[in-house]
Amino acid sequence: LRLDKHGVPLSPQPSDDPEDPLNWPGLYRAFILLQVSVLSALGTYNTAIINPAYNQLSAEFDVSIVTATVTIAVNGLGPFLFIPFAHVYGRRPVYLVTTLIGVLSALGCAYAHNFGQLVGLRILNGIFPVGAALGVATANDLFCLHERGRALGIYTVLSTTGGHFAPIPGGLIGQYLGWQWIFKFAAITNSFCLLFTFFFLPETLYIRDRTQDIVEDSNSNSKSSVRRYLRRMNLGKRYPGRELRISDFFWPYIKMIRYPSVVFPAIYYATQYALGSTLPAVTVSHIFAQEFNWDTLQIGLAYGTALLIGAFLGETAGGWVVDSIMNRARVKALKGSSAPSEIRLKAIWTGEIIVPIGLLWYGFSIQFRAPWIVPILGMGVGCFGVQCITTVITDCHLTKSAEVAQVFNFVRQEIGMTFAFYAIVLGEAMGGYHLLFVFFACVGSILAFIPILVLMWKGEAIRA
Repeated sequence: LRLDKHGVPLSPQPSDDPEDPLNWPGLYRAFILLQVSVLSALGTYNTAIINPAYNQLSAEFDVSIVTATVTIAVNGLGPFLFIPFAHVYGRRPVYLVTTLIGVLSALGCAYAHNFGQLVGLRILNGIFPVGAALGVATANDLFCLHERGRALGIYTVLSTTGGHFAPIPGGLIGQYLGWQWIFKFAAITNSFCLLFTFFFLPETLYIRDRTQDIVEDSNSNSKSSVRRYLRRMNLGKRYPGRELRISDFFWPYIKMIRYPSVVFPAIYYATQYALGSTLPAVTVSHIFAQEFNWDTLQIGLAYGTALLIGAFLGETAGGWVVDSIMNRARVKALKGSSAPSEIRLKAIWTGEIIVPIGLLWYGFSIQFRAPWIVPILGMGVGCFGVQCITTVITDCHLTKSAEVAQVFNFVRQEIGMTFAFYAIVLGEAMGGYHLLFVFFACVGSILAFIPILVLMWKGEAIRA
């Protein structure tokens, strides 16, 4: 029985096989986590890189800015198709195929001749970001429970950073080279990640109930570094007993939405993420062009930098807080993994307070025409709070971590998409952006938070 530094049994228990990902060196596992995080970031990166240039798309294809933003909705659909394949054939082939789709669809967007073609290719591109859900499962392949909070904190900040970083190069390229080169640059970035993944991302799916003969075979094959490398990079691995069924594409998600411990955090997280991160992305181009007469470059640099810094600080702090909370709970329980996962919800309080502060800061400063730095700082504060909130439960259903992450991802994308249709119009109809953001703060931090309070109080009993 293996113990952690607190003397608590590891969960899950690593096997005796050196090719068990839990037995790999810590630096190597961190290197894999970094790759997976970047692959996940490509999803939001591909979506958000065009955000500063929505005005250019509107002028080029003679459509409204609202119409130009709607393809964000499909980014939550792709993992429904690819995750079942990852559970049967391994993570590595799925990462490679979906990244290739990202390359081809981004390149196709650059050569679209009409808005219909662009929407079709953006929809195809939206099928690609499987890492947003599969990355959580990969992190669980690599880390034990007591390490997972910090690992998921690093993964989340890097994966969500894609959407926050993208407006910076997007604004620069759009200003001087035009919107077509924004998509070409995205295709180049995806191509580099595809090549790096092909040569350096190993397979992490591992079945721990294998026989001793297989473990001994792994020991013999691991003596040569070249053999060990080829074994980990093999695309033809087979997992006996795992078969792909039609029900795998929908039944696991139907089962997940029956659990309040999944549904309520998903709705709360999606609402707060959409308010603190997606809302600025789909409205900033219109608001800052109108209020400050900014061009594509200024918009991309300012809001991209604000969200990037806020996300990095918020999620970096959040991961350490969650690990500290879980370690104290496990030591107190003296039973390893017996500490209820709902304890992680205590980490939400920081974000629950900070997100509405950032929203009100942003809305009031826009309405009362404060200097541009004031709403930019409000964006950063709101995004800081959002990243603290992303530490919600994924450990309630450990064997279905990818499905839980996909439920979160799907709800987040669909709620975030809706803001593009009504945020600007609603703000004008209500008499100002300050009232709009008061309304949003109440929805996210009061209405959506009530079920979270119930989970904090009775979550373990409800989940049982």
